[in-house]
Parts: sequence; C-alpha cells; structure tokens
Amino acid sequence: MLIVFTGLVGAILWNVLTWLLGLPSSSSHALFGGLIGATLASLGASGVLWNGVLMKIIVPALLAPLIAGIIAYISTRVVYRVTVAVPENRKKKNFRFGQISAASLMSLAHGTNDAQKTMGVIFLALVAAQEIDPSADIPFWVRLVCAVAIALGTYLGGWRIIKTLGKGIVDIEGPQGFSADGSSAAIILTSSHFGMALSTTHVATGSIIGSGIGRRVAVKWSTARRMVVAWTITLPAAGSVGALTWLVGNYINHFTGSDWMGGSNRISDSGWILRLDVGTLAQERYWPR
Repeated sequence: MLIVFTGLVGAILWNVLTWLLGLPSSSSHALFGGLIGATLASLGASGVLWNGVLMKIIVPALLAPLIAGIIAYISTRVVYRVTVAVPENRKKKNFRFGQISAASLMSLAHGTNDAQKTMGVIFLALVAAQEIDPSADIPFWVRLVCAVAIALGTYLGGWRIIKTLGKGIVDIEGPQGFSADGSSAAIILTSSHFGMALSTTHVATGSIIGSGIGRRVAVKWSTARRMVVAWTITLPAAGSVGALTWLVGNYINHFTGSDWMGGSNRISDSGWILRLDVGTLAQERYWPR
C-alpha cells in the first residue's frame, strides 16, 4: 500500500506541475514513473519487471507519435484532395460536425486506455491490502469512480493544455482536426484492444503535427521541442518524486511505529509478493520464511 500511495503522489505532483506550465505531458508515463520510483525505493531493481517497462512503455512511447503523425498526414492529404471542389463555407460547416464526432470518438478511446490504468492501480491497492483476489474481476464501484473522475477532470481541466495542443503547435482547420482526431482514436482503440498502455498525449500530439504537415502549414517546432523534453523527463522525474515520497512515508511509519502511511511489508502473511508490471498484475510465489 505504501508503494501504491507514494507512487500516485509522485505522478500527481508531476502532472500538476506540467499542467501549471501548460505542457501536455503524459499522465500515463507519470503514473508509471511514480510507481516504478516507489518500487525501486522499496524493493530495489528486482521489484520491477523491466521487460514490461521496455515493451509496454518505452517502445510504444517512441513509435506511437511517429505512427500517429504518418496516419494523420495521409488522412489530411486525402481529405483535402477529396474535398477540393467543395465550397469553403459548406466544407467548414460540415467538417465542424465531423470534427465533433471524431473528437467524441477520441474521448471514448481515451477512456478505453487511460481510465484502465487508473482502475489497474486501484485494483493493485486492493490486492496489496488483501481485500480482493488477484484473479477477480474489477469491482463495479472502481469502474464508476474512475469514469466519474475522468469526466470531471475533462470538464474542469482548464484551457492551458487545450491552447497548447489546439493553437500552440499548428493552426487547425475543420478537415485537419477531423483527420487528427480520427487518426488518434483509431490508434488508441487498436492499442486498447491489444492491451498496450499508450499515452493519449503522445498520440494526439503526433496526429496534430502530422495533420499540419499534411495541410502544409507552419509547425511551431519550438513548442513541439518543449513537449518532447517534458515527455523525456516525465518517467525519471515522476519516479524520483515517487521514490522520495516513499522514503518520507517509510520514515513516518518507522518513526510512529505504525502503518499509518500504508503497509510496507515485502511479503504478506499468505506468502505472496507483488511485482510491478505495466498493463498487468504479476505475482510471484515465495517459500514461507
């Protein structure tokens, strides 16, 4: 429980900082980084399944924006080519509704991927507290809480990140936005089907840049570079905060002689120990002491 709690603190602090700066960093990577950092501080390197980190975080993080950009570029070129004879006023009106539909599909895709990660962490906490069997289904109340939270966050999120993605990289027209949202939704839904924990932020940014290149408008690469820097340091930064928070929480537990900040025993009474895996919960059996 201490690992889960302090890992979440690391992720939340990094998310809040990047939100204040208006940088659309990856909440998914902040979550992974916070949990990895807290796990390293508690269990050491053996507590993390590094193959899962590589294949389910690092590789998708490198490939997703590139693939999204290519698909959005092709989609944008095709859309503008097909509608070249359509009057501008009619095109603007029709694609406004098309972009709303594509954005709604993008929101649905976001829920199928990002909300699942949050549910996974809550489920991890329940397993760590021995409140649920690792093979059990996700309780309904966990699904409901995550759905309400992600909806409220969307409603209350503010304009900082919206301005960065909507105006800070390229100027977006209706056909271009339709192509970018449609491309992002397709990639995220596909990754959710195959159980890959993609970053919605990375995919959406790659799609927007690809659509701008496809429309042949200027891309503000300075903003894009700032975002890439934020992406690069998210995992280690959130991990460092998660590790530091674990050390503080462990000290508080030790000082008070309690588990007030969350239990930190490595091996439970049943002899099970949880090891961090991305996308799945993996458990390993150890002989009793």
